[in-house]
Amino acid sequence: MTDLLRAALDAPGYAPLPSRARELLEALGAPPRLGAHLRVVHDVALSLTGWAAGRASFDAAAVLFGAATHDIGKVRHPAELSGPGSAHEPAGYALLVSCGVSEDLARFARTHGSWSAPDVTGEDLLVSLADKVWKAKRVPELEERVVSWLGGPAWETFMALDDELSRIASEADSRLAFQGSYPTDG
Repeated sequence: MTDLLRAALDAPGYAPLPSRARELLEALGAPPRLGAHLRVVHDVALSLTGWAAGRASFDAAAVLFGAATHDIGKVRHPAELSGPGSAHEPAGYALLVSCGVSEDLARFARTHGSWSAPDVTGEDLLVSLADKVWKAKRVPELEERVVSWLGGPAWETFMALDDELSRIASEADSRLAFQGSYPTDG
């Protein structure tokens, strides 16, 4: 593991990744920027799962692991760290499974970009949402799916979610600066 990856994984200010996710990043020699990105998305997912607890039934540990590994395929497709592309999604799923991660947890690498598919779960939606709102990107269709999954009076649920996402988005500049302070290569 490079010193820069270690710095991204250990820097104060964001929740530490689940130990298994950290071990995978270290073993795979992940680029420092990927480590930083996964830290901030995981941190946002931690906020979202805390907020959503009691509103819906879901596996928070799965969401947190999914957020911490959703882009791990960028180890194999590093150009997608700074440019567009989705080749990292199936590659990440295959990589996680080959490292012994269960298909149920590895799926987030594949589903975080396909939140509109009919078979996604609430957990998938939360990982997708965290991967958008960390940088203050709001996706109305995704948010509508989350509101529908959460249930309750739609307008009240929407307003509560909007308040939480606005709070999270207000801190996007510091997350973007943190991620941007790490290089895309080792």
